[in-house]
Amino acid sequence: MVKKTLVAIAALAVIAILAAFSVAPEVEVGKTVPAFSLKGIDGKTYSIADLKGKVVVLEWTNPNCPFVQRVYKSGIMTDVQKKYADKVVWLTVNSTHPEHQDHETADDLAKTYKDWNATFATMLLDPDGKVGQMFDAKTTPHMFVIDKDGKLVYAGGIDDDARGNKSEKTNYVDQALSSVLEGKAVATSTSRPYGCSVKYSP
Repeated sequence: MVKKTLVAIAALAVIAILAAFSVAPEVEVGKTVPAFSLKGIDGKTYSIADLKGKVVVLEWTNPNCPFVQRVYKSGIMTDVQKKYADKVVWLTVNSTHPEHQDHETADDLAKTYKDWNATFATMLLDPDGKVGQMFDAKTTPHMFVIDKDGKLVYAGGIDDDARGNKSEKTNYVDQALSSVLEGKAVATSTSRPYGCSVKYSP
């Protein structure tokens, strides 16, 4: 009896310790996105605070990921980028660690996405992964839509076709942007992201 009691107490202690160290996500749908700044491959520094009053899309990316290659080369990503090019600020984010084999120079990144006919303001570089981890970005691609008030209104995949074999797809980012720009609530505010894992530092 005493042994069982001690085991129960120990288990409760472990749970209490884990709870004490658990941290709520810094970025949550429906809440204001915390301030952050990153340098783009164009050499300029971009601050989310400076973009308040504009709808912003953040797209986590890695050109060596087959999923990223598919959504770009098929037009799934570029079609939405072009559709809203003059209506939103679209920023891609690369959180690949500099020592990872997928790391590429700013010039190489610029050339690759130009060849893919990408349309975005710039690619932001997040080599230490702090911003990616702040958003809990898990995959490439992983999409986030921020409204004019600086609130996150969508987080998830670009669409509902992780395997890339659906003839009819639901593009969640397209739907979210259409709703936000019309002043409507986003019907699907979260979805499961798919793709390759973000290559954070070890």
